[in-house]
Amino acid sequence: MNQGAADIAARLMAGETAAGARAIRWLDDRDPRGSEVLAAIYPHTGRIHVVGVTGPPGAGKSTMTDMLLTELRVRGKSVAVIAIDPSSPFTGGAILGDRVRMARHALDSGVFIRSLGTRGQAGGLSRSTHDAALIFDAMGFDVVIVETVGVGQDEIDVVNLAHTTLIAVVPGLGDEIQAVKAGLMEAGDVFVVNKADRDGAHALMAELRFSVHLHYTSGAQPKDLDWEVPVLAVQAANDVGIDELMAQILRHRAGLEQAGALDARRQARRRAELEALLVEEFTTQLTARVQTDPALSATIEAVTAGRLDPYSAVSRILAEALKRS
Repeated sequence: MNQGAADIAARLMAGETAAGARAIRWLDDRDPRGSEVLAAIYPHTGRIHVVGVTGPPGAGKSTMTDMLLTELRVRGKSVAVIAIDPSSPFTGGAILGDRVRMARHALDSGVFIRSLGTRGQAGGLSRSTHDAALIFDAMGFDVVIVETVGVGQDEIDVVNLAHTTLIAVVPGLGDEIQAVKAGLMEAGDVFVVNKADRDGAHALMAELRFSVHLHYTSGAQPKDLDWEVPVLAVQAANDVGIDELMAQILRHRAGLEQAGALDARRQARRRAELEALLVEEFTTQLTARVQTDPALSATIEAVTAGRLDPYSAVSRILAEALKRS
């Protein structure tokens, strides 16, 4: 093992912030030392509670995350925040503005806020989000809050990472119910109507409560926990509704533990991470091989020229790649 990676692993497990930041940077940059750090710390993970905050753009996710962070600190919990910002498709850069919005926590040793760019990853998360959560777990944080970019109906990768997923919506953004019916309805553990002092909030809450109750009683989806999703009203900017929201998060966590579902969700999270890494590594190796293998390059050229359909090309490329592996 690289001595520098071993040193960083030991220091972050001792709770050193700078070491944790260095490890996350290596992982985000796909530096080989990052995977060495993960291998060293992996046996010391599996304790942290991951809370996901997702929802459409403009729902106030950052303000809600800040509100939750503040309340958890009042309760004596150490908290890490992973704030996902969209990367530019042209430069690859990201604004990474959430650390600015949560600047009041900058000097709190019980808080670690890390922004990550999506780097082209769909689904509302960065490709390094799972890795960063493991780093925070090994550092001994009690809770990690993962705030996604604004997502649509099918961009719900956060459910594969979080133990408890909050879906934030606000009145006045159009047909909010349609935004949560497909995908997010199954993903959410708590629905939060933010900016609940706006016109239309009561109607939105009534419709959401009807929808989640109908979903709960229909038995449409297999459940690892008997849980009817609560619909809460908050005003995150004014810290209104935080007590009830925290109570539901804690109740959900307790329910998961009692039902044995917390371990099941952790196992599903590990499997999802393995599958994602397999896909990424296979894609990387296959792309490199296409650039150097004349037969594979010829297949790509045949598709480009319209002489071969892409489905047949995929079959050929996979067969050739697996044969030579």
